[in-house]
Amino acid sequence: MAANTIPVIVETPRGSRSKVEFDLELGCLKLTKVLPAGFTFPLNFGAIPGTLADDGDPLDILLFMSDPVPSGTLVEARPIGVMEAEQVEREKSARNDRLFGVALHGSEHRAIDSVAAIERRTRKELERFFQDYNEQEGKTFRCLGWFGPKRAWRLIERGRRKYRPPKRAGRLPKTYRGFTKALQ
Repeated sequence: MAANTIPVIVETPRGSRSKVEFDLELGCLKLTKVLPAGFTFPLNFGAIPGTLADDGDPLDILLFMSDPVPSGTLVEARPIGVMEAEQVEREKSARNDRLFGVALHGSEHRAIDSVAAIERRTRKELERFFQDYNEQEGKTFRCLGWFGPKRAWRLIERGRRKYRPPKRAGRLPKTYRGFTKALQ
């Protein structure tokens, strides 16, 4: 891996309505939600393995790439910044920051070195996506600001320090009953 890059597991491809998450304990992808018709993910959405966010999941990251990438694909990416955000559900507030990166093996976005280089209109569209996405679940999403790669790296390093490997990693259930239990 090149210096200043991170591994990203793509969970939900750009243009998809199906929200998919990688379940470390099962060792497979799991469908968690289907967005309404006409509503799709604007970028490839993934997670940084070996990190832990405040919500208990791996850190989320959205990748600037021209093509949708299949779920489960490991991508080498360069962090370019973060949209720091607050999510409110039932009067409880929690941070839900969104990291952004550029895939190393893509050529179209290679010149982007910071979220500051992304058009203001595009950043507003991304904020609106997360507002609408959260509103469907009765949550409020508020952007606190956009910050560059240094801030993103601080969040990644903090997430790496907080991470603890699961006790049972990558064990697919062996029976129908085991799979139905995993879906609960």
